[in-house]
Amino acid sequence: MDTSYDVRIWKIETYEGKRGKSYYVRWAVAGKPWREPFKVKALAESFRSDLMTAARKGEAFDIETGRPTSAARPDQATTWYEFACSYADMKWPRVAATTRRTHAEALTAVTVLMLTGTAGKPGDQEIRHALCRWGFNTQLRAHAPAEVQATLRWVARHCRTVVSLRKPDVLRSVLDGLTVRLDGTPAAPSVVSRRRKILNAAVEYAVERRLLPSNPVPALKWKAPRTVHTIDRRSVANPEQVRSLLEAVQEQKRSGPRLVAFYGCLYYAAMRPEEAAALNKTNLSLPAEGWGRIYLVGAEPHAGKDWTDTGKNREKRQLKQRAIGEGREAPCPPPLTALLNWHIDTFGTAPDGRLFTGERNGEELPKGTINKVWRLARQAAFAPELAASPLAATPYDLRHAALSTWLNGGVPPTDVADRAGHSVEILLRIYAKCLDGGEDVIRQRMEGSLGI
Repeated sequence: MDTSYDVRIWKIETYEGKRGKSYYVRWAVAGKPWREPFKVKALAESFRSDLMTAARKGEAFDIETGRPTSAARPDQATTWYEFACSYADMKWPRVAATTRRTHAEALTAVTVLMLTGTAGKPGDQEIRHALCRWGFNTQLRAHAPAEVQATLRWVARHCRTVVSLRKPDVLRSVLDGLTVRLDGTPAAPSVVSRRRKILNAAVEYAVERRLLPSNPVPALKWKAPRTVHTIDRRSVANPEQVRSLLEAVQEQKRSGPRLVAFYGCLYYAAMRPEEAAALNKTNLSLPAEGWGRIYLVGAEPHAGKDWTDTGKNREKRQLKQRAIGEGREAPCPPPLTALLNWHIDTFGTAPDGRLFTGERNGEELPKGTINKVWRLARQAAFAPELAASPLAATPYDLRHAALSTWLNGGVPPTDVADRAGHSVEILLRIYAKCLDGGEDVIRQRMEGSLGI
């Protein structure tokens, strides 16, 4: 709480309007003017007398509220950190583990921008670690190590109040701070958008709790960085490149062979990684060769054991944008049928029927292993200049490649959207990208139409 002894109090100002007289008590704290209206003059005089008494006693005034520190209302004294913890606790039982972690990251980014003072301040990295790892983790906060608790106590003592967000300069500095990374470079527009949405939702909760009279975020004239809603066409691999990558995965010992069919599901069936991780033998109807059938009923996104209720790294969830128990059918073309049959014959399944596990029997499929094998496969399959490009930079890009391939091949968008688990609008806005090298085909068609 920032306070000041620089207080000036003026005479009561009377205003006569259509609805009668109003009496305004006017004063200033640290040069900032304040005004409180009253309908009864006696009440205005009593309030002014309280201010005069506090000033004569040498009592400090809160710069953010304009009131003597002894008169601050509980809602005005609530710090952002205290409130943010309550917001994280409120959301915790209602959201997915990955969302819990996302909330913690966003609330951490906001909280460090609400801190004041430097006396005894821990390192910036220590503060961020304490907030994100412990402070905004409902189930771990009470078990934080002593050094982390000391850091969180410092944050609690040096954090602005929630009501300070009503000040345009404070709110603008927070929003501006969300647009940059730790090294001062611009943050990704999608990250800025996500953080701003979480801040806005938190402030709405503050309004619900009557800590703020209204939400100041939408009213502030502040323009967020433009968010790109399409996929970088340079990241979309063509079928030949994907086959080369899958062959390279096969050569990556020891985990590569166990992951070929996993990556194949992302490409040939356009699955999300968390959907492929949850794939069970009971979801499959596989012939010896040819087209098979895959019915997806759940997903296992990787959130980290600190954020799940089970203490496991992956959390069992319904399909994205689907109700609990609602599934969808994914295509299983002949190449994927062959990969899945080979995988089951070679590695079997986990005791619960899951197809893809770690090297230990039944172990969860590690996210780090998925990404590491993919990086090694790209280096082996691509020339150095291509490996340095965005082409198929992440396993998720296989899904982008699949949807682009289907659309470019003439599959109706409604059928593609149904198999991908998307709406047609989202599909055409985000995933309808040309394949690598597709520009040549377009140019040939244009030349043909022009008679060149």
